[in-house]
Amino acid sequence: QVSLVESGGGLVQSGGSLSLSCAASGNIFSRNVMGWYRQTPGNERELVAVIFSGGVKKYAEFAEGRFTISRDIAYNSVYLQMNSLKPDDTAVYYCNLRALAGDDHDYWGPGTQVTVAS
Repeated sequence: QVSLVESGGGLVQSGGSLSLSCAASGNIFSRNVMGWYRQTPGNERELVAVIFSGGVKKYAEFAEGRFTISRDIAYNSVYLQMNSLKPDDTAVYYCNLRALAGDDHDYWGPGTQVTVAS
C-alpha cells in the first residue's frame, strides 16, 4: 500500500555532513509518524529520530545536537540533516512511516548506506 524510498547516503569524512531524504507514496493514512532508523550488521535496528504530523520531534541521545529531522506534509517527505558525523554513525539508514489507523502499521524503505571515515 505504501512505498518509501531514501536518498542522500554516501561516504564522508569524520566531522562532515550529509542530508537524507525520503519520499512516501501510495495509500498513506492521514495520521502518521515518520522517522529514521539505522542498523549495522548483526545488530538491531535503532531509532534515530521521529517527527509527528503536528511537528513534535524526538531524537535518540546520540543524535541530539547533531541531527535535525523535518518533514513536508504536502509532499509526504521526511528529511534528516546530519552534522558532525562520527565513524560510529556508519550504518544503513532506513525511512519509516507508522500509520496510526487503530492497529498501527510500519512501512520501511530499502535503506541508504552512510559511511563515515576516520
